[in-house]
Formats: sequence, structure tokens, C-alpha cells
Amino acid sequence: MFLTSNNPSSSGTARRRSTRWHLVALLCLSGLAAGCAPFQPETLPSPTGPAGSDAGARIAREAIAQVGATYRNGGASPAQGFDCSGLVTYVFGGQGIKVPRTAAQQYSAARPILAGELRPGDLVFFQLVPPSREVTHVGIYTGQGRFVHAPKSGKRVCETRLDDEYFRERIAGYGRFVTP
Repeated sequence: MFLTSNNPSSSGTARRRSTRWHLVALLCLSGLAAGCAPFQPETLPSPTGPAGSDAGARIAREAIAQVGATYRNGGASPAQGFDCSGLVTYVFGGQGIKVPRTAAQQYSAARPILAGELRPGDLVFFQLVPPSREVTHVGIYTGQGRFVHAPKSGKRVCETRLDDEYFRERIAGYGRFVTP
């Protein structure tokens, strides 16, 4: 596309138009080249539900939002109250993650992790009935050495420190249902 003119100002206009067309052509070619890039598969969520640290952070926030709810044996909602595993079932379910109902089942199904790997949204498991080695209590790790749990009848959902002497002596392990 060349325009000829004896007018010097019109040749400058023609050059600008030509430059614009070159830029448009380059943009179109770069868009086509990007479309030809190798296929990058999307990272899919884990089979149990959404993946990622965002899910863990949302789980931790939702657990904290339940602080103050009443304890109720067998409870699994803010309206009825919570027992420890019901709290976990409710909070994870809100993120589309299906977990087993009891603390012992959750312990068996979760991917074991080490204490140093704890991230918000992970689970902390306890053996509260000595001398039994059965896992009887679970809480949701919220970060900075703290977890939310539904302690027992007459108490409310609360946040407690992992280094609290009572719980520190009864830790059974740690588990994860969401991937980091």
C-alpha cells in the first residue's frame, strides 16, 4: 500500500498509515503465534475438592467464623451446633470438599503431614481417651500454632494453641485434604 503524492505532508501521512498497518499485522501475527503455543493442561483440583492454598485459607477463615457456636454431640451446622468432626465436615463441605464424618475416619482418610508442614486448613488430630490410641478429636489449623475446634459439651467452638499443655501431650498427628 503505497501512496504517491507531490505534497510532502501527504507522504508523511502515508508513512504513518503504513506504519499502523505494519503494527496491526504484527499484532495479528503475534496473536496467531500465541495460539500455536504448546498446549498447557489446566491444573485440576484434587479428587476430594478444590486445590490450593487459597482453599486452605478459606477453610481456616470459615473455621474462625464458627468460633462461639455451641457444642452439640452429633452436630454439624451452626444452627444445631457442632461436635469436633461435624465442624470439620461443615467447613470443608462449604468448600466442596467431602470428608468422612468422624475424627477417626478423617484421620484415616487425610494425607499425613509433618508438624513443620502445617498450613491453614490442615487438620490436627488428638487421642483424648487414654490409654486408647484411637483418634477421638480433630481441629482445623488456622496458622501461627493455633487451631479451631469444638471442645466438649458445655463449651463453645473456640481457637486454641497447639502448644497448650493438654493438647500438646495428646497430639496424634496432622493431615491434609487440600493440596498446597
